[in-house]
Amino acid sequence: MFCLSVAGIFLNRKNIIIILMSIELMLLAVNMNFIAFSHFLGDIEGQVFVFFILTVAAAESAIGLAILVTLFRNRQVINVSDWDKLKG
Repeated sequence: MFCLSVAGIFLNRKNIIIILMSIELMLLAVNMNFIAFSHFLGDIEGQVFVFFILTVAAAESAIGLAILVTLFRNRQVINVSDWDKLKG
């Protein structure tokens, strides 16, 4: 699942929504690893880390979508390659 998300980022660099979904998939793959190793080792620390990662992922998606909506309202473009005019 992690490799699919990395491939999604590298293969599709034009659509920002696909890139955000790939980052979310990457975080979910890490969460699954934490849960599996936590269950395998018999401790709860991995599951605690999952809650922290889920809160960071929720904040990242909310802030990322808010920035995306704001940029779309100003530029009327979602493609990443068309945002090179934002450079200072």
